[in-house]
Amino acid sequence: MNGARIRQHIAFSVLGVVTLAIVVPILLVILYIVLNGAGTITWEFLTAAPRQGMKAGGIFPAIVGTILLVVGTMLFSLPLGVLSAVYLVEYAQDNLFTRLIKLSVVNLSGIPSIVYGLFGFTAFVLFLHLGTSLLAGSLTLAIMSLPVIITAAKEALEAVPFTYREISLSLGATKWQTVRYCVLPYAIPGILTGTVLSLSRAAGETAPILFTVAAFYLPRLPRSIFDQVMALPYHLYVISTQVPNIPLELSFATALVLVGLVFLMNLVSIFLRAHYRKKRLW
Repeated sequence: MNGARIRQHIAFSVLGVVTLAIVVPILLVILYIVLNGAGTITWEFLTAAPRQGMKAGGIFPAIVGTILLVVGTMLFSLPLGVLSAVYLVEYAQDNLFTRLIKLSVVNLSGIPSIVYGLFGFTAFVLFLHLGTSLLAGSLTLAIMSLPVIITAAKEALEAVPFTYREISLSLGATKWQTVRYCVLPYAIPGILTGTVLSLSRAAGETAPILFTVAAFYLPRLPRSIFDQVMALPYHLYVISTQVPNIPLELSFATALVLVGLVFLMNLVSIFLRAHYRKKRLW
């Protein structure tokens, strides 16, 4: 018994050290960004357009562009991802073809974002003649986000007890009514988790939007879905590497805004998950 406790204590200690080795550097990086960028963030910085070749002014067009890209990504990826997961879990037969689809979805989540960017450039910008536009960028990010949403939604649906389905069907409900009223409501927390994770990744990606939507310098808001937009991750890359003599504080402030935007998305997700989990019956 004492030997088992010692081994358990050693295992927990090792896990604690590994966790600290991962978390502490991330916290230090965030703290460094905050210390160097917080002083530059003002109301003008958040609400004004860039001026003087991005050496002055603010990042308002980049903030709006990032939000529009996230919203566009969600509009395309969330319905398609959830419906795909519903089909795979509730309707598809368990055969070789279905298992290959599930394996492919998992593998697609590991593809580098630059590959999605090249695909979006070829399929949407060139083949469909959408040009470098908000629509092309949203579609590219939506395809990149689909594997994570499908996987999370599938696992959330599978976690709902099967007895819910049996009772609903025995009372005369159709298959779709069972899924709509007895399964999906209880899977929403897991679906939200996958959605926010994928959208957070989309908000911080540079490679896909580099080929499909991002503008180097565009100090105005888009007028349609076929316009280019500035976006925070690409703007951060530009002012950090492509434009000379820019104060370093502007880069840190832009990075801090991007981190804050992603943090806000995750915070909203936490509240929504907590709200829906209260309705669970198991």
